[in-house]
Amino acid sequence: MGRGTEKMLKAAKQFADTQYKKLTARYGQQMIDLLELPIRLVLSPFTLAIDVAGSAPRGFGLPELASKISFSAIFLVATLGTYDIALELGKKVVCQRNCSTCNGWQALRCTMCKGTGKVHYQVKNYNPRSGERATADCVAEAIFENRAELVHLPAAINLSVPLPSKDCPTCDGTGVMGCPECKHKLQVRISADEIMEPPWKAYNVMRKMDYPYENIVHSMRDPKIAAFWLITMPQIMGGFNFDEDVKQKIWWSYEESMRYDQLRDLVAERKPGWEHLQNALISVDPVRARDDPVIVKNIPYYKAKKALEAEVLNLDVPPRPQNWGEIDLPLKASSWTEEELKDPAKVLEMTSLLTAQREIADNILDAQWEAKWRQDKLNDLLKEKLQPYLRSVDKAGLPQSIVTRSHDQGNKKTTRRRWFFF
Repeated sequence: MGRGTEKMLKAAKQFADTQYKKLTARYGQQMIDLLELPIRLVLSPFTLAIDVAGSAPRGFGLPELASKISFSAIFLVATLGTYDIALELGKKVVCQRNCSTCNGWQALRCTMCKGTGKVHYQVKNYNPRSGERATADCVAEAIFENRAELVHLPAAINLSVPLPSKDCPTCDGTGVMGCPECKHKLQVRISADEIMEPPWKAYNVMRKMDYPYENIVHSMRDPKIAAFWLITMPQIMGGFNFDEDVKQKIWWSYEESMRYDQLRDLVAERKPGWEHLQNALISVDPVRARDDPVIVKNIPYYKAKKALEAEVLNLDVPPRPQNWGEIDLPLKASSWTEEELKDPAKVLEMTSLLTAQREIADNILDAQWEAKWRQDKLNDLLKEKLQPYLRSVDKAGLPQSIVTRSHDQGNKKTTRRRWFFF
């Protein structure tokens, strides 16, 4: 190694030693105090109690027993207080991870089934064997042997055809899926931002508050009330002055939004021809109609079920069995004492109340029995009507909306063999 390199290393070492001594002399004690702060914080209950007890060895003039009791009390209070402060600081420093997707719930409504737990499915790329028909058993066997593909359709897709459904594979039929942002991530973060909450957080919460006017939506069906909320109310409260053109545009927008509600009310009445109004309702707002409970997905099945319900309602209900059903009655004969039963008025009161109670209980049980019998009868009729259809489905092929053939097989053309004679 040359002399120039040795001089350079020696000068650098001397400079580093000089700077270290200056930093130690100026900031050394402060750095030591900062590093000892956690240890002092943990040991402060013991040191504080010892200091207080040492400053009053005689208990501030009290006997030795009182001095020991005061020492123990000071030690206990200081220990609990310090640990409580340490735990509160720990809770604020070690806090939950912020997630803008689920807001800390670590779960979301399933995007596949929209919370219903059921999804429709189709069978794609089904290749039947020679002489095989597309029955339910053959299709299931093809799926098991990977000769067909089971495709789940999200709830947002509506093919307007009846399709079978099964449990959603994303949420296992619960309707709730895990947050993709929180998956495989530690749900704890270390931050000092939560030690002191800034005042603008509460202000932001108050600014975003929306008062729950539940009755506004229902009252907007009346044009006069709608005109008040849309035009008159902003002019009074906000000081706006709408022009006639703006008022006309607001009113046209209101009429356009109310057209769906008006058609929906007509469809909900289920008068003759409601299925055509339902098609018009779907064309007005397809997105809203997709999740509307008034919309009937399978109209023939709905009509057949309603016809069976009307048939069941016309049937005579058999009498209720004697020991069917039980109701816990509040009044009993033991509710009156023997002294009270000596009075004829009390006996008449007991007889009247027990008789009325028994009649009310019998009416309730009769209504429950009638509802249960009609429901069981409807289920039996549905099963009886659907059984031939299920048997025909097992034997016949599935419709093309459920099972689709592969593109290779569909595009395959039959080639005619040609003979060339030379």
